[in-house]
Amino acid sequence: MKSYTFKNKFSRIPIKWMLTLWSACLIFVLFIAYNSVQYIFVEKWMIGQEKKQVEQQMNDILNEILEREARFTQAELPKIRSYLNKRNQNNQLIRIIDQQGNKVIAVSEGIPEEWIAPVQKTKTEIVIVEEAGHSLLVLRSPITIHTFNGTIEIIKNMNRFQKMTEALFRVFVLSGIGAVVLSGLGGGLLAWQLLKPLQSMAKTMKNVKRKGLQERMIVHDKEDEITTLMRIFNDMMDQVEISYARQSQFVEDASHELRTPIAIMDGHMSLLLRWGKDDPKVLEESLNISYYELTRLKSLVQDLLTLTRMEQDRNAPDEVTSRADRTMLHIIGQCEQLHPQFTFETAFSGFNNQEVLISERHLEQLMLILLDNAVKYSAAGSSIHVTGSVHKDEAVFVVTDCGIGIPEKDLPYVMDRFYRVEKMRSRKLGGTGLGLAIAKRLVDRYNGYMTIQSKEGAGTAVTISLSSRLHNNKLEVEFNETAD
Repeated sequence: MKSYTFKNKFSRIPIKWMLTLWSACLIFVLFIAYNSVQYIFVEKWMIGQEKKQVEQQMNDILNEILEREARFTQAELPKIRSYLNKRNQNNQLIRIIDQQGNKVIAVSEGIPEEWIAPVQKTKTEIVIVEEAGHSLLVLRSPITIHTFNGTIEIIKNMNRFQKMTEALFRVFVLSGIGAVVLSGLGGGLLAWQLLKPLQSMAKTMKNVKRKGLQERMIVHDKEDEITTLMRIFNDMMDQVEISYARQSQFVEDASHELRTPIAIMDGHMSLLLRWGKDDPKVLEESLNISYYELTRLKSLVQDLLTLTRMEQDRNAPDEVTSRADRTMLHIIGQCEQLHPQFTFETAFSGFNNQEVLISERHLEQLMLILLDNAVKYSAAGSSIHVTGSVHKDEAVFVVTDCGIGIPEKDLPYVMDRFYRVEKMRSRKLGGTGLGLAIAKRLVDRYNGYMTIQSKEGAGTAVTISLSSRLHNNKLEVEFNETAD
Protein backbone atom coordinates (compact mmCIF):
# COMPACT_ATOMS: atom_id res chain seq x y z
CA MET A 1 0.00 0.00 0.00
CA LYS A 2 2.87 2.37 0.87
CA SER A 3 4.62 1.49 -2.39
CA TYR A 4 1.46 2.26 -4.34
CA THR A 5 1.05 5.60 -2.53
CA PHE A 6 4.68 6.52 -3.27
CA LYS A 7 4.30 5.65 -6.94
CA ASN A 8 1.05 7.58 -7.13
CA LYS A 9 2.68 10.66 -5.59
CA PHE A 10 5.75 10.28 -7.80
CA SER A 11 3.59 10.12 -10.93
CA ARG A 12 2.04 13.48 -10.00
CA ILE A 13 5.37 15.30 -10.07
CA PRO A 14 5.47 17.80 -12.98
CA ILE A 15 7.55 16.75 -15.98
CA LYS A 16 9.82 19.75 -15.46
CA TRP A 17 10.87 18.55 -12.00
CA MET A 18 11.13 14.94 -13.14
CA LEU A 19 13.48 15.96 -15.95
CA THR A 20 15.48 18.08 -13.52
CA LEU A 21 15.78 15.26 -10.98
CA TRP A 22 16.60 12.57 -13.52
CA SER A 23 19.16 14.69 -15.36
CA ALA A 24 20.77 15.76 -12.07
CA CYS A 25 20.91 12.15 -10.82
CA LEU A 26 22.31 10.91 -14.11
CA ILE A 27 25.02 13.59 -14.26
CA PHE A 28 25.85 13.02 -10.58
CA VAL A 29 26.18 9.24 -11.00
CA LEU A 30 28.35 9.66 -14.08
CA PHE A 31 30.50 12.24 -12.32
CA ILE A 32 30.94 10.07 -9.21
CA ALA A 33 31.79 7.03 -11.34
CA TYR A 34 34.33 9.04 -13.33
CA ASN A 35 35.92 10.58 -10.21
CA SER A 36 36.01 7.23 -8.43
CA VAL A 37 37.82 5.59 -11.31
CA GLN A 38 40.14 8.57 -11.56
CA TYR A 39 40.83 8.56 -7.80
CA ILE A 40 41.59 4.83 -7.71
CA PHE A 41 43.81 5.11 -10.77
CA VAL A 42 45.76 8.10 -9.38
CA GLU A 43 46.17 6.47 -5.97
CA LYS A 44 47.41 3.19 -7.43
CA TRP A 45 49.70 5.03 -9.83
CA MET A 46 51.25 7.10 -7.03
CA ILE A 47 51.75 4.04 -4.81
CA GLY A 48 53.27 2.20 -7.75
CA GLN A 49 55.69 5.06 -8.34
CA GLU A 50 56.73 5.06 -4.67
CA LYS A 51 57.26 1.30 -4.74
CA LYS A 52 59.37 1.52 -7.92
CA GLN A 53 61.49 4.25 -6.39
CA VAL A 54 62.11 2.25 -3.20
CA GLU A 55 62.82 -0.94 -5.17
CA GLN A 56 65.33 0.90 -7.34
CA GLN A 57 66.99 2.28 -4.22
CA MET A 58 67.15 -1.21 -2.71
CA ASN A 59 68.75 -2.61 -5.89
CA ASP A 60 71.39 0.14 -5.86
CA ILE A 61 72.26 -0.54 -2.21
CA LEU A 62 72.49 -4.31 -2.72
CA ASN A 63 74.67 -3.91 -5.80
CA GLU A 64 76.98 -1.48 -4.02
CA ILE A 65 77.41 -3.74 -0.98
CA LEU A 66 77.97 -6.82 -3.12
CA GLU A 67 80.55 -5.02 -5.27
CA ARG A 68 82.46 -3.91 -2.16
CA GLU A 69 82.20 -7.45 -0.76
CA ALA A 70 81.57 -5.90 2.61
CA ARG A 71 82.12 -8.17 5.61
CA PHE A 72 80.23 -5.91 8.04
CA THR A 73 83.20 -5.73 10.40
CA GLN A 74 83.66 -2.89 12.82
CA ALA A 75 86.25 -1.35 10.49
CA GLU A 76 83.86 -1.34 7.49
CA LEU A 77 80.71 -0.22 9.26
CA PRO A 78 81.55 3.54 9.13
CA LYS A 79 82.06 3.37 5.34
CA ILE A 80 78.78 1.47 4.87
CA ARG A 81 76.98 3.94 7.15
CA SER A 82 78.40 6.88 5.15
CA TYR A 83 77.18 5.33 1.90
CA LEU A 84 73.71 4.66 3.32
CA ASN A 85 73.49 8.26 4.57
CA LYS A 86 74.14 9.46 1.04
CA ARG A 87 71.47 7.12 -0.40
CA ASN A 88 68.91 7.87 2.24
CA GLN A 89 66.07 10.36 1.60
CA ASN A 90 63.89 12.57 3.73
CA ASN A 91 61.26 10.72 5.85
CA GLN A 92 63.03 7.42 5.28
CA LEU A 93 64.82 4.80 7.37
CA ILE A 94 67.43 2.34 6.05
CA ARG A 95 68.32 -0.50 8.40
CA ILE A 96 70.49 -3.62 8.14
CA ILE A 97 69.82 -6.48 10.57
CA ASP A 98 71.57 -9.79 11.07
CA GLN A 99 70.16 -13.30 11.02
CA GLN A 100 68.96 -13.04 14.62
CA GLY A 101 67.11 -9.76 13.90
CA ASN A 102 69.63 -7.56 15.66
CA LYS A 103 70.38 -4.13 14.25
CA VAL A 104 73.74 -3.82 12.50
CA ILE A 105 73.45 -0.39 10.91
CA ALA A 106 70.54 2.13 10.84
CA VAL A 107 70.35 5.56 9.21
CA SER A 108 67.21 7.70 9.46
CA GLU A 109 65.87 11.00 8.13
CA GLY A 110 62.81 11.85 10.21
CA ILE A 111 61.62 8.32 11.09
CA PRO A 112 62.30 7.01 14.64
CA GLU A 113 63.36 3.38 14.76
CA GLU A 114 60.76 2.71 17.46
CA TRP A 115 57.96 3.11 14.92
CA ILE A 116 58.57 -0.33 13.48
CA ALA A 117 60.45 -3.34 14.84
CA PRO A 118 63.12 -5.08 12.68
CA VAL A 119 62.04 -8.30 11.00
CA GLN A 120 64.39 -10.77 9.35
CA LYS A 121 63.20 -12.11 5.95
CA THR A 122 64.39 -14.83 3.61
CA LYS A 123 62.38 -13.45 0.67
CA THR A 124 61.91 -9.97 -0.66
CA GLU A 125 58.60 -8.33 0.35
CA ILE A 126 57.08 -4.89 0.05
CA VAL A 127 54.07 -3.88 2.15
CA ILE A 128 52.27 -0.82 3.44
CA VAL A 129 51.59 -0.97 7.17
CA GLU A 130 50.01 1.27 9.78
CA GLU A 131 52.32 1.68 12.79
CA ALA A 132 52.01 4.22 15.59
CA GLY A 133 49.39 6.09 13.68
CA HIS A 134 51.58 6.44 10.62
CA SER A 135 51.37 4.89 7.17
CA LEU A 136 54.71 3.27 6.29
CA LEU A 137 55.96 1.66 3.08
CA VAL A 138 58.30 -1.20 4.06
CA LEU A 139 60.62 -3.03 1.67
CA ARG A 140 62.66 -5.95 3.07
CA SER A 141 65.22 -7.85 1.03
CA PRO A 142 67.60 -10.64 2.26
CA ILE A 143 71.36 -10.25 1.75
CA THR A 144 74.04 -12.97 1.95
CA ILE A 145 77.75 -12.09 1.58
CA HIS A 146 80.64 -14.14 2.87
CA THR A 147 79.59 -15.32 6.30
CA PHE A 148 76.98 -12.60 6.82
CA ASN A 149 73.30 -13.41 6.46
CA GLY A 150 70.86 -10.62 7.12
CA THR A 151 68.13 -8.33 5.83
CA ILE A 152 68.12 -4.81 4.47
CA GLU A 153 64.99 -2.76 5.36
CA ILE A 154 63.90 0.48 3.72
CA ILE A 155 61.03 2.12 5.59
CA LYS A 156 59.46 5.19 3.99
CA ASN A 157 56.96 7.48 5.66
CA MET A 158 53.78 7.70 3.55
CA ASN A 159 52.12 10.45 5.62
CA ARG A 160 52.75 13.02 2.89
CA PHE A 161 51.30 10.69 0.32
CA GLN A 162 48.35 10.01 2.64
CA LYS A 163 47.69 13.73 3.03
CA MET A 164 47.88 14.16 -0.73
CA THR A 165 45.34 11.39 -1.35
CA GLU A 166 43.05 12.80 1.35
CA ALA A 167 43.27 16.25 -0.23
CA LEU A 168 42.53 14.70 -3.61
CA PHE A 169 39.56 12.87 -2.09
CA ARG A 170 38.23 16.11 -0.60
CA VAL A 171 38.58 17.81 -3.97
CA PHE A 172 36.59 15.00 -5.58
CA VAL A 173 33.88 15.20 -2.90
CA LEU A 174 33.58 18.97 -3.24
CA SER A 175 33.54 18.58 -7.01
CA GLY A 176 30.77 15.99 -6.63
CA ILE A 177 28.70 18.39 -4.53
CA GLY A 178 29.34 21.13 -7.07
CA ALA A 179 28.38 18.74 -9.83
CA VAL A 180 25.07 17.97 -8.09
CA VAL A 181 24.28 21.68 -7.77
CA LEU A 182 25.34 22.51 -11.33
CA SER A 183 23.60 19.45 -12.76
CA GLY A 184 20.42 20.43 -10.90
CA LEU A 185 20.58 23.96 -12.30
CA GLY A 186 21.53 22.67 -15.74
CA GLY A 187 18.78 20.04 -15.63
CA GLY A 188 16.24 22.66 -14.62
CA LEU A 189 17.35 24.98 -17.42
CA LEU A 190 17.32 22.10 -19.91
CA ALA A 191 13.85 21.00 -18.76
CA TRP A 192 12.59 24.57 -19.00
CA GLN A 193 13.96 24.95 -22.53
CA LEU A 194 12.58 21.58 -23.65
CA LEU A 195 9.16 22.10 -22.09
CA LYS A 196 8.78 25.73 -23.12
CA PRO A 197 7.24 24.82 -26.52
CA LEU A 198 4.96 22.27 -24.83
CA GLN A 199 3.87 24.88 -22.30
CA SER A 200 3.22 27.25 -25.19
CA MET A 201 1.16 24.52 -26.86
CA ALA A 202 -0.83 23.97 -23.66
CA LYS A 203 -1.43 27.73 -23.42
CA THR A 204 -2.58 27.80 -27.04
CA MET A 205 -4.99 24.92 -26.34
CA LYS A 206 -6.43 26.84 -23.40
CA ASN A 207 -6.79 29.90 -25.65
CA VAL A 208 -8.55 27.71 -28.24
CA LYS A 209 -11.00 26.62 -25.55
CA ARG A 210 -11.53 30.20 -24.36
CA LYS A 211 -11.21 32.31 -27.52
CA GLY A 212 -11.95 29.96 -30.42
CA LEU A 213 -10.38 27.81 -33.12
CA GLN A 214 -8.44 30.69 -34.69
CA GLU A 215 -5.64 30.50 -32.08
CA ARG A 216 -2.27 29.20 -33.36
CA MET A 217 1.21 28.55 -32.01
CA ILE A 218 4.13 30.76 -33.00
CA VAL A 219 6.55 28.46 -34.84
CA HIS A 220 10.22 29.44 -34.90
CA ASP A 221 12.53 28.79 -37.83
CA LYS A 222 13.98 25.52 -36.55
CA GLU A 223 14.05 21.91 -37.70
CA ASP A 224 13.82 19.95 -34.45
CA GLU A 225 11.18 17.50 -33.22
CA ILE A 226 9.36 20.06 -31.05
CA THR A 227 9.08 22.50 -33.96
CA THR A 228 7.73 19.69 -36.13
CA LEU A 229 5.15 18.93 -33.43
CA MET A 230 4.16 22.61 -33.31
CA ARG A 231 3.71 22.70 -37.10
CA ILE A 232 1.61 19.52 -36.97
CA PHE A 233 -0.51 21.09 -34.23
CA ASN A 234 -1.08 24.24 -36.31
CA ASP A 235 -1.93 22.16 -39.38
CA MET A 236 -4.33 20.08 -37.32
CA MET A 237 -6.00 23.22 -35.98
CA ASP A 238 -6.29 24.55 -39.54
CA GLN A 239 -8.07 21.37 -40.56
CA VAL A 240 -10.31 21.45 -37.48
CA GLU A 241 -11.21 25.09 -38.14
CA ILE A 242 -11.93 24.41 -41.80
CA SER A 243 -13.95 21.32 -40.89
CA TYR A 244 -15.90 23.24 -38.26
CA ALA A 245 -16.56 26.10 -40.69
CA ARG A 246 -17.70 23.65 -43.36
CA GLN A 247 -19.91 21.86 -40.88
CA SER A 248 -21.48 25.13 -39.75
CA GLN A 249 -21.94 26.20 -43.35
CA PHE A 250 -23.39 22.79 -44.17
CA VAL A 251 -25.91 23.05 -41.35
CA GLU A 252 -26.90 26.55 -42.44
CA ASP A 253 -27.18 25.59 -46.12
CA ALA A 254 -29.04 22.37 -45.34
CA SER A 255 -31.44 24.26 -43.08
CA HIS A 256 -32.01 26.82 -45.82
CA GLU A 257 -32.52 24.20 -48.53
CA LEU A 258 -34.86 22.13 -46.36
CA ARG A 259 -36.78 25.16 -45.12
CA THR A 260 -37.74 26.34 -48.61
CA PRO A 261 -39.70 23.26 -49.81
CA ILE A 262 -41.21 22.79 -46.36
CA ALA A 263 -42.39 26.40 -46.29
CA ILE A 264 -43.90 26.05 -49.79
CA MET A 265 -45.72 22.85 -48.87
CA ASP A 266 -46.86 24.36 -45.56
CA GLY A 267 -48.28 27.38 -47.39
CA HIS A 268 -50.21 25.28 -49.88
CA MET A 269 -51.47 22.87 -47.21
CA SER A 270 -52.72 25.84 -45.17
CA LEU A 271 -54.36 27.23 -48.28
CA LEU A 272 -56.12 23.94 -48.92
CA LEU A 273 -57.22 23.60 -45.31
CA ARG A 274 -58.69 27.10 -45.28
CA TRP A 275 -60.60 27.22 -48.53
CA GLY A 276 -58.61 25.87 -51.45
CA LYS A 277 -59.92 22.30 -51.27
CA ASP A 278 -63.31 23.54 -52.50
CA ASP A 279 -61.76 24.97 -55.67
CA PRO A 280 -60.68 22.12 -58.00
CA LYS A 281 -58.25 24.32 -59.88
CA VAL A 282 -56.53 25.58 -56.71
CA LEU A 283 -56.58 22.05 -55.28
CA GLU A 284 -54.87 20.56 -58.31
CA GLU A 285 -52.29 23.35 -58.52
CA SER A 286 -51.42 23.14 -54.82
CA LEU A 287 -51.12 19.36 -54.92
CA ASN A 288 -48.85 19.49 -57.98
CA ILE A 289 -46.61 22.12 -56.39
CA SER A 290 -46.53 20.24 -53.06
CA TYR A 291 -45.69 16.97 -54.82
CA TYR A 292 -42.91 18.69 -56.76
CA GLU A 293 -41.45 20.20 -53.59
CA LEU A 294 -41.79 16.86 -51.80
CA THR A 295 -39.85 15.22 -54.63
CA ARG A 296 -37.15 17.86 -54.30
CA LEU A 297 -37.10 17.36 -50.54
CA LYS A 298 -36.78 13.59 -50.98
CA SER A 299 -33.95 14.05 -53.48
CA LEU A 300 -32.20 16.50 -51.15
CA VAL A 301 -32.38 14.13 -48.18
CA GLN A 302 -31.12 11.25 -50.33
CA ASP A 303 -28.18 13.36 -51.54
CA LEU A 304 -27.36 14.39 -47.99
CA LEU A 305 -27.36 10.77 -46.86
CA THR A 306 -25.14 9.80 -49.80
CA LEU A 307 -22.69 12.60 -49.04
CA THR A 308 -22.58 11.71 -45.33
CA ARG A 309 -21.87 8.04 -46.03
CA MET A 310 -19.00 8.96 -48.36
CA GLU A 311 -17.40 11.27 -45.80
CA GLN A 312 -17.65 8.61 -43.09
CA ASP A 313 -16.25 5.82 -45.27
CA ARG A 314 -13.15 7.19 -46.97
CA ASN A 315 -11.46 3.84 -47.63
CA ALA A 316 -12.06 2.80 -51.21
CA PRO A 317 -13.12 -0.86 -51.54
CA ASP A 318 -11.14 -3.20 -53.73
CA GLU A 319 -13.59 -2.93 -56.62
CA VAL A 320 -12.88 -2.36 -60.28
CA THR A 321 -14.86 -1.85 -63.47
CA SER A 322 -13.92 -3.95 -66.47
CA ARG A 323 -14.69 -2.43 -69.87
CA ALA A 324 -15.62 0.95 -68.41
CA ASP A 325 -16.46 2.10 -71.96
CA ARG A 326 -19.43 -0.28 -72.06
CA THR A 327 -20.67 1.02 -68.71
CA MET A 328 -20.39 4.58 -70.01
CA LEU A 329 -22.25 3.75 -73.24
CA HIS A 330 -25.00 2.10 -71.21
CA ILE A 331 -25.47 5.24 -69.07
CA ILE A 332 -25.36 7.49 -72.14
CA GLY A 333 -28.00 5.28 -73.80
CA GLN A 334 -30.31 5.84 -70.84
CA CYS A 335 -29.74 9.60 -71.03
CA GLU A 336 -30.55 9.58 -74.75
CA GLN A 337 -33.91 7.97 -73.99
CA LEU A 338 -34.67 10.46 -71.21
CA HIS A 339 -33.46 13.49 -73.18
CA PRO A 340 -34.06 12.87 -76.89
CA GLN A 341 -33.75 16.61 -77.57
CA PHE A 342 -29.98 16.41 -77.00
CA THR A 343 -27.26 14.86 -79.14
CA PHE A 344 -24.70 12.70 -77.33
CA GLU A 345 -21.37 12.22 -79.06
CA THR A 346 -18.98 9.58 -77.68
CA ALA A 347 -15.42 8.46 -78.26
CA PHE A 348 -13.68 5.74 -76.19
CA SER A 349 -10.35 4.03 -76.71
CA GLY A 350 -7.97 1.75 -74.84
CA PHE A 351 -10.44 0.02 -72.51
CA ASN A 352 -10.36 -3.46 -74.07
CA ASN A 353 -7.94 -5.02 -71.58
CA GLN A 354 -8.10 -2.43 -68.82
CA GLU A 355 -9.73 -2.25 -65.39
CA VAL A 356 -10.64 1.13 -63.92
CA LEU A 357 -10.19 1.28 -60.13
CA ILE A 358 -13.75 2.28 -59.23
CA SER A 359 -16.85 0.19 -58.64
CA GLU A 360 -19.29 0.05 -61.54
CA ARG A 361 -22.08 1.40 -59.36
CA HIS A 362 -20.06 4.46 -58.39
CA LEU A 363 -18.91 5.02 -61.97
CA GLU A 364 -22.56 5.04 -63.08
CA GLN A 365 -23.49 7.43 -60.26
CA LEU A 366 -20.59 9.72 -61.14
CA MET A 367 -21.48 9.89 -64.84
CA LEU A 368 -25.20 10.37 -64.14
CA ILE A 369 -24.36 13.45 -62.05
CA LEU A 370 -22.13 14.94 -64.77
CA LEU A 371 -24.57 14.14 -67.61
CA ASP A 372 -27.52 15.47 -65.61
CA ASN A 373 -25.68 18.79 -65.07
CA ALA A 374 -24.71 18.93 -68.75
CA VAL A 375 -28.33 18.45 -69.82
CA LYS A 376 -29.71 20.77 -67.15
CA TYR A 377 -27.56 23.75 -68.09
CA SER A 378 -27.56 23.33 -71.89
CA ALA A 379 -30.11 24.45 -74.43
CA ALA A 380 -32.29 21.86 -76.14
CA GLY A 381 -30.80 20.64 -79.42
CA SER A 382 -27.19 21.17 -78.35
CA SER A 383 -24.55 18.47 -78.30
CA ILE A 384 -22.91 16.81 -75.30
CA HIS A 385 -19.51 15.16 -75.85
CA VAL A 386 -18.33 12.27 -73.70
CA THR A 387 -14.84 10.87 -74.27
CA GLY A 388 -12.70 8.30 -72.48
CA SER A 389 -9.13 7.10 -72.95
CA VAL A 390 -6.41 5.18 -71.13
CA HIS A 391 -2.85 6.47 -70.80
CA LYS A 392 -0.52 3.95 -69.12
CA ASP A 393 -2.08 3.45 -65.65
CA GLU A 394 -4.62 6.29 -65.82
CA ALA A 395 -8.15 6.42 -67.23
CA VAL A 396 -9.42 9.86 -68.23
CA PHE A 397 -13.08 10.74 -68.84
CA VAL A 398 -14.24 14.12 -70.17
CA VAL A 399 -17.85 15.39 -70.29
CA THR A 400 -18.23 18.56 -72.37
CA ASP A 401 -21.39 20.59 -72.95
CA CYS A 402 -22.23 23.80 -74.83
CA GLY A 403 -24.35 25.28 -72.06
CA ILE A 404 -24.43 28.53 -70.15
CA GLY A 405 -21.03 27.96 -68.54
CA ILE A 406 -19.73 29.06 -65.15
CA PRO A 407 -18.31 32.50 -64.32
CA GLU A 408 -14.59 32.44 -63.57
CA LYS A 409 -15.09 33.79 -60.05
CA ASP A 410 -17.40 30.88 -59.18
CA LEU A 411 -15.23 28.04 -60.53
CA PRO A 412 -13.25 27.43 -57.29
CA TYR A 413 -16.47 26.91 -55.32
CA VAL A 414 -18.79 24.91 -57.56
CA MET A 415 -17.76 21.61 -55.93
CA ASP A 416 -18.68 22.87 -52.46
CA ARG A 417 -21.88 21.60 -50.89
CA PHE A 418 -25.01 23.64 -51.74
CA TYR A 419 -23.00 26.14 -53.77
CA ARG A 420 -24.90 27.48 -56.74
CA VAL A 421 -24.01 30.09 -59.28
CA GLU A 422 -26.67 32.81 -59.26
CA LYS A 423 -27.89 31.90 -62.75
CA MET A 424 -28.38 28.34 -61.60
CA ARG A 425 -30.59 29.22 -58.65
CA SER A 426 -33.69 29.36 -60.76
CA ARG A 427 -36.22 26.87 -59.46
CA LYS A 428 -36.96 25.90 -63.06
CA LEU A 429 -33.58 24.15 -63.22
CA GLY A 430 -34.15 22.26 -59.97
CA GLY A 431 -31.32 20.36 -58.28
CA THR A 432 -30.03 20.36 -54.72
CA GLY A 433 -26.58 21.88 -55.14
CA LEU A 434 -24.96 18.61 -53.99
CA GLY A 435 -24.30 16.87 -57.30
CA LEU A 436 -20.76 18.09 -57.91
CA ALA A 437 -19.92 17.74 -54.20
CA ILE A 438 -20.95 14.08 -54.33
CA ALA A 439 -18.99 13.59 -57.56
CA LYS A 440 -15.90 15.15 -55.98
CA ARG A 441 -16.18 12.85 -52.93
CA LEU A 442 -16.56 9.82 -55.19
CA VAL A 443 -13.42 10.70 -57.14
CA ASP A 444 -11.45 11.44 -53.96
CA ARG A 445 -12.59 8.13 -52.48
CA TYR A 446 -10.73 6.29 -55.25
CA ASN A 447 -7.67 8.59 -55.12
CA GLY A 448 -8.50 10.26 -58.41
CA TYR A 449 -8.87 13.91 -59.26
CA MET A 450 -11.55 16.06 -60.88
CA THR A 451 -11.10 19.37 -62.71
CA ILE A 452 -13.61 21.78 -64.26
CA GLN A 453 -12.90 24.15 -67.13
CA SER A 454 -15.63 26.57 -68.13
CA LYS A 455 -16.27 29.85 -69.84
CA GLU A 456 -19.46 31.79 -69.29
CA GLY A 457 -21.76 31.40 -72.30
CA ALA A 458 -19.45 28.88 -74.01
CA GLY A 459 -19.96 25.66 -72.07
CA THR A 460 -18.22 23.51 -69.46
CA ALA A 461 -15.77 20.58 -69.59
CA VAL A 462 -15.43 18.26 -66.58
CA THR A 463 -12.40 15.94 -66.53
CA ILE A 464 -12.21 12.85 -64.31
CA SER A 465 -8.94 10.93 -63.86
CA LEU A 466 -8.89 7.52 -62.19
CA SER A 467 -6.28 4.80 -61.81
CA SER A 468 -6.38 1.82 -64.15
CA ARG A 469 -4.54 -1.45 -64.59
CA LEU A 470 -4.22 -4.29 -67.04
CA HIS A 471 -7.06 -6.81 -66.79
CA ASN A 472 -6.21 -9.94 -64.77
CA ASN A 473 -7.44 -12.25 -67.52
CA LYS A 474 -5.10 -10.54 -69.97
CA LEU A 475 -2.22 -11.15 -67.57
CA GLU A 476 -3.12 -14.84 -67.30
CA VAL A 477 -3.25 -15.20 -71.08
CA GLU A 478 0.14 -13.54 -71.49
CA PHE A 479 1.61 -15.75 -68.75
CA ASN A 480 0.28 -18.93 -70.35
CA GLU A 481 1.58 -17.89 -73.76
CA THR A 482 5.02 -17.25 -72.24
CA ALA A 483 4.99 -20.62 -70.45
CA ASP A 484 4.09 -22.45 -73.71
